[in-house]
Amino acid sequence: MSRARPTMTWRVGDNVATRPWAGRKREYDLFKELTVGVIVVGVLVVGLAAIAGSPDDPSITLKAWATAAPADFISTATAELGGTSATAGYGAPYNSTPDVSQTIGPINLQSLSGVRIPIDTAADFVTAPLALQASPPAELTIWDAASADQRASWTSAYGAALAAADNNDPALVAAGDYGPVPALTTSLLAMAQQGALDGAIHNDGGFFNLDYTKSILFLGDGSYFVGIANAAHLTGDQWGMMNETGNYPGQSWLWLFSFWYQVPGIAGVPNTDLLVVGIMLGLTVLLALVPLIPGLRTIPRWIPVHKLIWKDYYRKR
Repeated sequence: MSRARPTMTWRVGDNVATRPWAGRKREYDLFKELTVGVIVVGVLVVGLAAIAGSPDDPSITLKAWATAAPADFISTATAELGGTSATAGYGAPYNSTPDVSQTIGPINLQSLSGVRIPIDTAADFVTAPLALQASPPAELTIWDAASADQRASWTSAYGAALAAADNNDPALVAAGDYGPVPALTTSLLAMAQQGALDGAIHNDGGFFNLDYTKSILFLGDGSYFVGIANAAHLTGDQWGMMNETGNYPGQSWLWLFSFWYQVPGIAGVPNTDLLVVGIMLGLTVLLALVPLIPGLRTIPRWIPVHKLIWKDYYRKR
């Protein structure tokens, strides 16, 4: 005579942990799980990382730049001295350059933040690091004593001469009145090639300084850094993103930001960055309000993907 299995009733307030298990039982092999979970999965992870992992490229440093592209380094250092680089005219939060902020109508979020990271490109990138050397170049005294107009005249003339020289080679620059600019930029190049400039630019951050804002801005003002990004297909117009090993978890989440830079009407306009930030802010608010928006919150009922994912649960209901 068969004996019917007793049925169980659940009541509100029952403690799930105290309910007797009425389902099937089977043996559990802990050693097999450890073998699969640790050894097999570990081999797969290491193997796939070696085949399809992100490149483990070395960090781009000022030393690497000065060694690989000295002419570009000299040209950029000259622009930093003359205050004509992209960083020098960027505006907030680095300086108070007027009429350069991106706006949407009267909204000027960039200027609203103020100058929170003040940067004087001539001092921060060139003269201050040179002054930290055991034997600073004597031309620093000439530069410090000159007027702003005189400095601008020297850097403008030397920058134009570099642009006119073959391959922008400082050794091929025509003679002219460049003041101490050639000596200062050459000394800075030698300092960078020795590896001393990277530490000197971050000297004000203390021993454990992890803020690389200044060196990245300096690198970004030249063409060497941008050229590396282009070669790796990492610029905005190339849809590029990289999960670099030194900055976990990387920028894989930036794909949605990068997407908007490819949309006609948004890409290429003067205030593209502000438009993209505004769009992402709006999408974030919309996502947060999904449970409160009629119609939008009922989409899961119209497209019941969750029932497919938890099909075992819904099969028993």
